[in-house]
Amino acid sequence: MALTKEKKNEIVSELSGLLKDAKMTVVVKYEGTTVQAMQSLRRSAEENGTSIKVVKNRLVKKAFEASDSHKDSDTAQLQGMLMYAFNSDDEVAPAQIIHELAKKEKQLEFVGAYDASGKLLSADEVTALAQLPSREVMIATVVNTLKSPVNNVTSGLAGNLQGLLEAVALKAA
Repeated sequence: MALTKEKKNEIVSELSGLLKDAKMTVVVKYEGTTVQAMQSLRRSAEENGTSIKVVKNRLVKKAFEASDSHKDSDTAQLQGMLMYAFNSDDEVAPAQIIHELAKKEKQLEFVGAYDASGKLLSADEVTALAQLPSREVMIATVVNTLKSPVNNVTSGLAGNLQGLLEAVALKAA
């Protein structure tokens, strides 16, 4: 059933809002992906605040034109059966979720991504982003790196004190 003009305008308005708020919009070819895999992807995406949309490319291009930050973006690559993943909190999350599923579902293929300013990133750049550790892992790594010298000093002092106590105990005996 064809969409009414009002429904199309609603979709374009919603997509414009998602583009405006998103830190990263990932574009993925999904042709041949099973319904079960798509449902799994949508569940994973919901858990971390990523919104997955499968919309006609023509409507997405209209949303780009309606968005201040994306109106000058190159939309030439928006062809074929595409899925769009938006996240307003984390730049890397949409790419990571799709990359995880793409390991199992070989049909998923990155086309590219648009950052918050509308700059187009290549598929290789998106893949590199997807392979980064999660934000929590990176924070934990930095904290452990900063904490390491303190632990080393504490261990060194504890070792010297232990040696001193053993030496005093031998003298007393």
